[in-house]
Amino acid sequence: MYLIFDTETTGLPRNYNAPITDTSNWPRVVQLAWQLHEADGTLVEQKDFLIRPNGFNIPFQSEQIHGISTELAKLAGEDLGDVLFLFKKALEKADFVVGHNVRFDINVMGCEYVRNNEETPLTLPILDTCTERTAEMCQLPGGRGGKFKLPTLTELHDFLFHVGFNEAHNATADVESTTRCFLELVRKEHYTLEELLKEPGYFESYRTTNPVEIQTIGLQHVNLKAESAKLREAQKEKEVVQTPVSPASTEKLSGVKFAHLHNHTQYSILQSTAEVGQLIQMAAKHGQRAVALTDTGNMMAAFHFEKAASGYNAKVREERKLAEENGESFDKEEIIPIIGCEFNVCRNLEDKSVKDNGYQVVLLAKNKNGYQNIIKLASIAYTKGMYYVPRIDKALIEQYKEDIIVLSGNLYGEIPNLILNVGENQAEAALLWWKEQFKDDFYIELSRHQLETEERVNPILVQLARKHEVKIVATNNTYYLNQTDAQAHDVLLCVKDNELVETPKGKGRGFRYGLENDQYYFKSTEEMVSLFADLPEAILTVEEIIGKCEHYPLAREVLLPAFDIPTEFISPEDAVDGGKRGENAFLRHLTYEGAKKRYKEITPEIQERIDFELATIEKTGYPGYFLIVQDFCHAARAMNVSVGPGRGSAAGSAVAYCIQITNVDPIKYDLLFERFLNPDRVSMPDIDIDFDDEGRGRVIDYVINKYGANQVAQIITYGTMAAKSAIRDTARVMNLPLPEADRLAKLIPDISLKKLFSFSETELIDKLKNQEAVANAKELRRIAAGSDLQGRVLQKATEIEGSVRNTGIHACGVIITPDDLTNFVPVATAKDSDMVCTQYDNSVAESAGLLKMDFLGLKTLTLIKDAVRLVKENKGIDLDPDEFPIDDELTYSLFQRGETVGIFQYESPGMQKHLKELKPTAFADLIAMNALYRPGPMEYIPSYCKRKHGEEEIIYDLDDCEEYLKETYGITVYQEQVMLLSQKLADFTKGEADTLRKAMGKKDRKVLDKMKPTFIERASGKGHKPDTLEKIWKDWEAFASYAFNKSHSTCYAWVAYQTAYLKANYPAEYMASVLSNNMSDIKQVSFFMEECRRMGVPVLGPDVNESSFTFAVNKAGAIRFGLGAVKGLGSAPVDAIVAERTNGPFTSIFDMTKRVSLRVCNKRAFESLAYAGGFDSFPGVHRAQYFAIDPSGRSFLENAVRYGASFQEQENSAQASMFGESTGTSMPEPQVPRCEEWPAIYKLNREKEVVGIFISGHPLDDFKIEIDSFCTGNISMLNDLSQYMGRDILIAAIVTNAEHRFTKHGDGFGTLTVEDYQDAFRLNLFKENYLKFKHFMEPGTFITMKGRIEVPRYRQQAEFVVHSIDLLQDLREKRTKSLHLKFSSKEVDHLMIDKLNELFNQNQGSCQLHFTVYDPIEGYEVNLPSRSVKIQPSSALFKELSKLDVDFRLN
Repeated sequence: MYLIFDTETTGLPRNYNAPITDTSNWPRVVQLAWQLHEADGTLVEQKDFLIRPNGFNIPFQSEQIHGISTELAKLAGEDLGDVLFLFKKALEKADFVVGHNVRFDINVMGCEYVRNNEETPLTLPILDTCTERTAEMCQLPGGRGGKFKLPTLTELHDFLFHVGFNEAHNATADVESTTRCFLELVRKEHYTLEELLKEPGYFESYRTTNPVEIQTIGLQHVNLKAESAKLREAQKEKEVVQTPVSPASTEKLSGVKFAHLHNHTQYSILQSTAEVGQLIQMAAKHGQRAVALTDTGNMMAAFHFEKAASGYNAKVREERKLAEENGESFDKEEIIPIIGCEFNVCRNLEDKSVKDNGYQVVLLAKNKNGYQNIIKLASIAYTKGMYYVPRIDKALIEQYKEDIIVLSGNLYGEIPNLILNVGENQAEAALLWWKEQFKDDFYIELSRHQLETEERVNPILVQLARKHEVKIVATNNTYYLNQTDAQAHDVLLCVKDNELVETPKGKGRGFRYGLENDQYYFKSTEEMVSLFADLPEAILTVEEIIGKCEHYPLAREVLLPAFDIPTEFISPEDAVDGGKRGENAFLRHLTYEGAKKRYKEITPEIQERIDFELATIEKTGYPGYFLIVQDFCHAARAMNVSVGPGRGSAAGSAVAYCIQITNVDPIKYDLLFERFLNPDRVSMPDIDIDFDDEGRGRVIDYVINKYGANQVAQIITYGTMAAKSAIRDTARVMNLPLPEADRLAKLIPDISLKKLFSFSETELIDKLKNQEAVANAKELRRIAAGSDLQGRVLQKATEIEGSVRNTGIHACGVIITPDDLTNFVPVATAKDSDMVCTQYDNSVAESAGLLKMDFLGLKTLTLIKDAVRLVKENKGIDLDPDEFPIDDELTYSLFQRGETVGIFQYESPGMQKHLKELKPTAFADLIAMNALYRPGPMEYIPSYCKRKHGEEEIIYDLDDCEEYLKETYGITVYQEQVMLLSQKLADFTKGEADTLRKAMGKKDRKVLDKMKPTFIERASGKGHKPDTLEKIWKDWEAFASYAFNKSHSTCYAWVAYQTAYLKANYPAEYMASVLSNNMSDIKQVSFFMEECRRMGVPVLGPDVNESSFTFAVNKAGAIRFGLGAVKGLGSAPVDAIVAERTNGPFTSIFDMTKRVSLRVCNKRAFESLAYAGGFDSFPGVHRAQYFAIDPSGRSFLENAVRYGASFQEQENSAQASMFGESTGTSMPEPQVPRCEEWPAIYKLNREKEVVGIFISGHPLDDFKIEIDSFCTGNISMLNDLSQYMGRDILIAAIVTNAEHRFTKHGDGFGTLTVEDYQDAFRLNLFKENYLKFKHFMEPGTFITMKGRIEVPRYRQQAEFVVHSIDLLQDLREKRTKSLHLKFSSKEVDHLMIDKLNELFNQNQGSCQLHFTVYDPIEGYEVNLPSRSVKIQPSSALFKELSKLDVDFRLN
């Protein structure tokens, strides 16, 4: 017999794999139904029971599913023991238990037998209707791993009988449906005879009894939900009508001060739209004297929150003081920021075998000690508890519970959740645990968001609270600030879950998460009092909680880790008063020892500077900072990690120079220490250190090892939604078509959406300036004003703009603390790193008292190091970049020619142009150009150049200005010049000078207005005219915001000089290093290879006898392509080739296959090398021969590898034999096949396949002059059409792939891939264009395409509309009318004229000749057409003109 049964329960188990003896895990059964059928399907017995709850109640959420309320079960239910007895009797008659997903039902029933102290009788064989086989039968998409999903009972019933089944979750109805499905599956032979334990002939007999589709037995099902509802209504009628809110209650609450204690901000990532600052402002707006921060799982906003509150309070105090002075009343109150966190409290944070996101419980810090405990919990939640979400457990709470207030949480809190899903008894037990731990600091939280769930759970919460004397508190779980923000918040939730807004909210497949209504906003005191008028104590309790909380500042002085100093410098007094005498003494010792090495003689001037700096460091209390930095800089050099010369204002410190933190002499270059550390105002020094990017990690490891992993952390970053991101995200979830979303995003100018839509038109024009940007902004404003989908997308995108979207790690910031990190800051786990990261970001690190160091990875330092290594390897010369001569003629000559491609900071085309005009002759020129080449100061560059060359008079406002402005020809270039002049002209102190510099840079009008009279007065007192001083001050104000930090400019000019020195003196080695350090970016490799060609440095393809993993230089001075850039070759094959090469070069392919490990170098590696030209140096074999196929179908290369494998096997067996003799017959050396060489284009294409670029040449090289002269576009433009709308362009390209295809209507069309030097593009040709141009669709064809970038008629997207295609070979002949030569007036001399005249005589023809001579300083130019000389524009002529470095083009 078959026993088909089903249950309804109080919920679901925590762990489906738990044994049935775990009675706390498995839910209670509240309904049991079964049917017993004979083997032929005949019904024997049908039973259905509700079970009376004994010692438990039926949770609301379960009742919502099956409709059985506690009241109904008590009224109509049977005793559990009686039901178990009857069920056991039925089981004794059965051969099988049957059900849909029956394992769950077997376990819950088994657990009920355990509770009844009986053995489970559910040990019969199981037949389930929910299996992979029924899934395969129904074929419903959406299963795991690409499989079909398991069908629900409704879906299975619908599949088998093509009729819906709507009575799911009533055990009687479910059993009837399951029985019908099961018996039908038997009829269809879904089960095997073996599974059913039947003899052959069973199915035939069964179908005789059941010839047609199985029918139901026609039971009448009770609507359990309706029955429960009737009982509830009857109960309400019996109850006394609720007493209206008494006037006494209303009186009690009048004038009460409410505060929101459960608020989320944007740092509850993608769950809230509330900004931290606005949260404080909203509390102030509603006159609330406190507000809590309770983000989910993290403390990221805590510092910003307290800082915003402190800022608001300072303003209130200021306003109060002013009101009191004026005798006015003042009623604004300061706001107490209550810092807390909504934690996920799980059962056991160590257990990651089961997903347990825990319950959401709110913890609030009463004071600083409570805050310290909360940051401990928040840190552990991430570092140890992270499993899907950051979690803590109760054991941890017991450890860190001091000075913490607990709110029971929202509906996802433990107690409400247990009431809703498990039972009131369990909820009561949980309440007692919290009360025991926190006593009077535990509160039951009540929320009223107009939800039915809350209406059911709140009375039980109140009842439990009163029973156990726990106070209740009113909250509103706030996720957004205004009720109107609800829709934007819903959009944000959809962005988080990658769902569409139009998807209905709910649980399960086809639904999405979303808040039920718009009540989760920051409600006013009046609204909250009105909501809880019937429970006044819930409002009054808020006052009690506020009274327990203090406002404590989070900002503190920076705490430095203790630095171990030698015993002889330790001062016993430091241990008594916390002084730093020992550290100061040791720093002084290191400084003067270093000074002896740095300076030949310590002059009085040097000593005075060093003593001043040491005294300032002692006064500000930061000797430890310098000691820490010098320590890891010293360690870095010891580990052969390159350390930069310094960066930023730190280079102004002579102490830093002496102890080798920096490497540029500040005294020599007039760099100021006070620019770095102001003696009049204590502020944290900030030394950023550049390390070579390969060694940076090793330096951080050193710091971790020295101070301990628990004291060193990286710094978190918050990725916020910028305007374009907000639009794209909003458009996606609101289902705006992608092309329209793309168009909106591309219209966004460089401004936030909030400003774009709030600025007046005048402000907008002033901000954007660019006409196109203004037009785009106006178009966006027009769209946003509409009510269509595009308009709504822009409106919602504006609201969610700025939301924190994700977290990352600061590129270079590292925190070092004196003790365990979590004593100072909450931490989290860093992505892709073993280190932890702070939950506070870089903007508050220093204010939070954290020592922040920037460990920057500078690729240029690696590049210099690699170039120095290559020079040593190739030329045997030991170079020390720090000792490069500062007056090297070749280096300055390179700068003067503007040949600075690959030179740090000086490689842009604009910089090259200005260098050609400046023609630098001293290091000071490079420092100045580095400072001037930025927006703002660039307008001074022409003047600077003219003054250097004596073409413009140098005028000083005062003679006293000459001393500091002479090096920059009377132009103020550096901030340091303003500082020095203020000291000289007006006797400003060093500290005042730095304050002036900062105020001018930030345009701080308050400070400037205060300092200006002082400057005028003091300088006038020294005999300077007031009107001249007024002019100087005005000039400073105008320029100071642009003036650059000379310290930084000097350091980076020195790095640039080092790179230029290497390029000028060791060009091949330097460019090889540049190529190696850009090997991962094939476009950059292509760009720098072009520079190598210009320099005359050959870049040869890979070669197995000369190449290394990276680019190398061979004995002839040519650069060899790195094998590491060849696809199909990893580091292991390359290492094997290079290692074997030490035993002598490879003489042939056979020699190589015999010697190299073929386990590492497989057939694919050899093929990649052959395609790339790695074997081209082997005599007598060209690339095509390696791939020639023999009669057996194998390539020559494959045979060579087989030959090598045979040889190596023979060698190995000989070594293994007793006498060292070979026992087998060696394979003969294969014959090199004869075949034609590949055509050049085919060879280059195969080369490009494995390398990514053409190495041995480029197919377009032969047409470079024509391309440069006549082409007005390139392929890259076709990949960014919106930037070039409306442009007519002519593009030269090579066809690399072509397909002739047909549309669904049978019309022919073509798809061709075209490529130039930079990029590739796939182009479609339809209709007439296809017929006109299809003969050009041959791979390897050189073409020119003329067309326009526009939006064609009936289309929405921009396209490249082709007007004509021609052969590139015809371009010069068709287009050339004249040759145009351009010269600087400085380049034209008799020698140049004679050379050109000779060239023109050798290349006479019919093409016109034009000259342009220009003055680079004044900007004048003169056009001179030649009437007598005509030339033939030949390739030979172009080659000679290039040698003369003449700028020319064809017209």
